[in-house]
Amino acid sequence: MKIIIIGHGGHSKVVTDIVHATKGLHIIGYLDNKYEKVQVMNHVIYAPLHAVHDLKKKIGEIQFVIAIGDNKIRKMIVEKLKITEKEFITVIHPTSVVSPSAKVGSGTVVMPNTIINADTIIGNHCILNSGSIVEHDGTIEDFVHICPNSTIAGTVTIGEGCMVGSGATIIPNKKIGEWTTIGAGATVTKDLPSNCLAVGTPAKAKMKDKIIVG
Repeated sequence: MKIIIIGHGGHSKVVTDIVHATKGLHIIGYLDNKYEKVQVMNHVIYAPLHAVHDLKKKIGEIQFVIAIGDNKIRKMIVEKLKITEKEFITVIHPTSVVSPSAKVGSGTVVMPNTIINADTIIGNHCILNSGSIVEHDGTIEDFVHICPNSTIAGTVTIGEGCMVGSGATIIPNKKIGEWTTIGAGATVTKDLPSNCLAVGTPAKAKMKDKIIVG
């Protein structure tokens, strides 16, 4: 299967390694606006984002994956390029463990040694970074980034666009509002609202420089 990776920076190096480790996938190019025009080097295409539809016409069937860590930028690219969800590939490193009853959305990247347990639903264009754990019956909505070595306990719901920092823990049955950031090493013991920053153990939520009571 022919793969084009959208984004060609540090994060794309990791995604490239995952694609190379997955049988049947072959990277044919990278799209990034640091390239001003379409060019080919060593049989690999390097092109700006706006070239995507011309490449689709010339090459035919291609699958895409976005290799950009920023959740808002991933969403913006999806909306701007208007690539259908069926054209985005789900990339899962072979060392990861994904339950047969779990569902992983299109465009999502699952990195090495990640665990996704039973009846968990992972949305589209998420990043589950190295060594992260998502326990049973969880719901991770679109454009979420779970950073390395984070632990999401059972029946946790994480809203769209959230960032869960490295080594953070969310205890069972909690709900995290959309576009919230959980700091590295934080322990979340209560539900969190949308658009806040939660840090510490237990985590306290801050919004507009004010601590949210509760």
